[in-house]
Amino acid sequence: MNDERKNLEAHEREGLEDWTPGEAEELVTAEIVEDTPLQPDAVSPEALGLELPDDPEEARSMLLETLLAERVASGERLEALQRLAAEFENYRKRVARDHTETVDRAGQRVIEAVLPSLDNFDAALAYETQTPAEEKILDGLNGTYATLMNALSAEGLEVIEAAGKPFDPMYHEAVTGPVGGDGALVVAQELRRGYLFKSRVLRPTLVQVDHAGDDA
Repeated sequence: MNDERKNLEAHEREGLEDWTPGEAEELVTAEIVEDTPLQPDAVSPEALGLELPDDPEEARSMLLETLLAERVASGERLEALQRLAAEFENYRKRVARDHTETVDRAGQRVIEAVLPSLDNFDAALAYETQTPAEEKILDGLNGTYATLMNALSAEGLEVIEAAGKPFDPMYHEAVTGPVGGDGALVVAQELRRGYLFKSRVLRPTLVQVDHAGDDA
């Protein structure tokens, strides 16, 4: 580098008309390299795999096209990542939903197996006691039944209220009722209690129906 500066000073003393084109190019390059501070973050076109033409306008167009292509590619990569993230989120929700449904089905099977016992409780609690001993037994059954129902309710079991309600085939199953006639039907009597599990009908209530306003 010092030799090139010495040559420059010598040529300056001799006159510009004595410079050759090659010497002038080397001189300018040497001046730029020496006078420009190093930029660690600077990236040359060669480092990017670009061979720029000598024409500045052509080089500028090439750089702009390359930049645009990179931006398009970056956008496509971003869209791909967004799609992947959305698919993963849907997968996570599906797994959580499947897990919940599996647990609910298992709970439903257990409660369905308990329903005959609940029917037996209903029949026993409807018994009219005749003696203090029977009343004491019935009180014990009431306590056991209440404890069992509290536990089942915590798992999602609900009793379908039917007596005196308008007849709804979604929740009630009529086994007896008036023949013919018009008018709305109501539940005149519950014959077997119905239940919901997780807000879905587990078993409809068996009922006797009658026309609204008629005596049951």
